[in-house]
Amino acid sequence: MLHRKRILAIDIGAGTQDILLFEEDASIENSVQLVLPSPTVQVARQIRRATDEGHDIYLTGVTMGGGPCTKALQEHLRKGLKAMATPQAAATFDDDLDVVRAMGVEIVSAPPPGVKTIHLSDVNLDAFRRFFEIFDLEPPTSLAIAVQDHGRPPKGESDRVFRFQLWKQFVMAGGKLENLVFREVPDYLTRMTAIKEVAPSALLMDTASSAIWGSLCDPWVNRQMKTKGCLIVNVGNGHTLGALVYEGRMWGLFEHHTRLLDAEQLGYYLSKLQRGTITNEEVFADGGHGAFVHPDLPREPGMFEAIAVTGPNRAKAADLGLHMANPYGDMMLTGCFGLLAATGFLPV
Repeated sequence: MLHRKRILAIDIGAGTQDILLFEEDASIENSVQLVLPSPTVQVARQIRRATDEGHDIYLTGVTMGGGPCTKALQEHLRKGLKAMATPQAAATFDDDLDVVRAMGVEIVSAPPPGVKTIHLSDVNLDAFRRFFEIFDLEPPTSLAIAVQDHGRPPKGESDRVFRFQLWKQFVMAGGKLENLVFREVPDYLTRMTAIKEVAPSALLMDTASSAIWGSLCDPWVNRQMKTKGCLIVNVGNGHTLGALVYEGRMWGLFEHHTRLLDAEQLGYYLSKLQRGTITNEEVFADGGHGAFVHPDLPREPGMFEAIAVTGPNRAKAADLGLHMANPYGDMMLTGCFGLLAATGFLPV
């Protein structure tokens, strides 16, 4: 009997983790597909439960995504309850542990008696193993995971500034989309490094990258990208990213916080990015991460007129008259399709 390759793709966002178990030569439609609460949402619920019950908490595990769990921790501390964390777990809330201490978190190596222990990790492989057993599924032969990783900035530097420096370096180095897949992770990408500790063989991508790759699985988007370029927009639960993509290369981008954008602002930034006139300063001053356009951006007539939108909050762009990317008929799995396409399991 031939053993076919199976890949588990996990796209981890601020609100959901989108999951696809895909077997080569099988159809997407008959593959196992899940949309579940993201790990940070699950941890936030555990922290709030401990808060409601009046328990001090001990956070252990590895560095993971913040957002909802950070807010839950802040609420816990505001109510006068204690929070302790190992150094690795504490880095979830800030790479500078002095900042975490200033929040009121004690950095310790072992829990005192009587506290509620909460395990932190972006990936729970034991839960997936139990799932495979319960539903009599063969486990995957490979694993691909996407998370947003701001990176660990030098002390005193904003992580927003640092993340956009990385994007600028990528665009200036050629912007080839295939270079967005990490088999070996730089140590400054602390969230991905933590996943490698849990899942050493996993291939990793940023969620912005997986959304771009996944959007290219939509035939219309792919065709536009190869002819006159396409502005691909992912309106996620946490962040919104727009990228100018032409012939497999990223030529420019902007990234902002979704909660700070309404339809008018989104349209404004997309129009400026489309024309290559957007500036890093205006996006950063508006609370976003930044913007950058390659100085040699192709500017022939008709370039980047096509705009495609994906992401769970793409309704913000509903009145802008843009193409709603729908790869394989399932927008919520765009990031998973991107992981599969970037690793060669799906054609692009």
